[in-house]
Amino acid sequence: MKKKRLRVALIFIVFPLIMFSQHKEANGIRVFYLGGQSNMDGYGNNKDLPKSLDQEFENVFIFHGKPSVVNDSLAGFGKWEKLRPGHGVMFSFDGNKNIMSNWFGVELSFAKKMQALYPNEKIAIIKYSLGGTSIDSIQKVTSWAPDYNGDKDELGINQYDFFLKTMQNAYAISDIDGDGHPDRLIPSGIVWMQGESDALHTNEIALQYYKNLKQLMDLIRAALHNDDLPVVIGKISDSGMNEEGKMWQFGELIQYAQEKYARIDRKASIVRDTKDYGYSDGAHYNSSGYISLGESFANLIYELNKE
Repeated sequence: MKKKRLRVALIFIVFPLIMFSQHKEANGIRVFYLGGQSNMDGYGNNKDLPKSLDQEFENVFIFHGKPSVVNDSLAGFGKWEKLRPGHGVMFSFDGNKNIMSNWFGVELSFAKKMQALYPNEKIAIIKYSLGGTSIDSIQKVTSWAPDYNGDKDELGINQYDFFLKTMQNAYAISDIDGDGHPDRLIPSGIVWMQGESDALHTNEIALQYYKNLKQLMDLIRAALHNDDLPVVIGKISDSGMNEEGKMWQFGELIQYAQEKYARIDRKASIVRDTKDYGYSDGAHYNSSGYISLGESFANLIYELNKE
């Protein structure tokens, strides 16, 4: 109970930071949250990027919270910078600077498409994701579930706590673009790519996915102070690259729950073209898959924001 009260308190720490950033004279910048597990981390190889994405983006800024599976004092910390390649798996933060990786996720093509959809506007991205994570509290892997406490063999702590820390730290900076004027971050969407871990182990966990997904998205919306914030989720797909020809034993149940969420929530949508992507290994898309996924996320978020 004490731990749950702490999480509620952390939510209300985020609220005043958001409100503080909404000073009437501040520059408005659309901000999107990118979260989930390894296919949100990103396993696209920077060497595969086209020139249009292999660049530092003008007027697109990213705060990437350091991911962690342990109670790392720097988990959720980061630094606002212009978006460039290197925010995929193995990205980190050392307390002073961002440590870029050789990999990318959906953020590059997402930002490129958003610039086309919102010309002459600045775009901000807040990213916190961690590979292998579940959203169910009884999973034997690190979880985003608010009541997850780990067990004696598990050092991981609740990833939702690290999400809140990431939000706190991102919103604590009033001038994210460094132009000397305060910025007003306008929450404009949640992009969520996750579910493979919940499809891996037991029928019981898979059957709880809809309930767990709804609860988590409601909490993230609350932390961003907008109960109608658009949510776009990526539908998990199966590479079939194991001995039985099926990576995720309970994948169909997760897919059903994801479709149910997108159907019932009036401000949610789902990317279905993941079934057409290629893979770099049994669990992760190839570089072109991440590029396509980012564009699809952007198009659907844009449509939801028009409603």
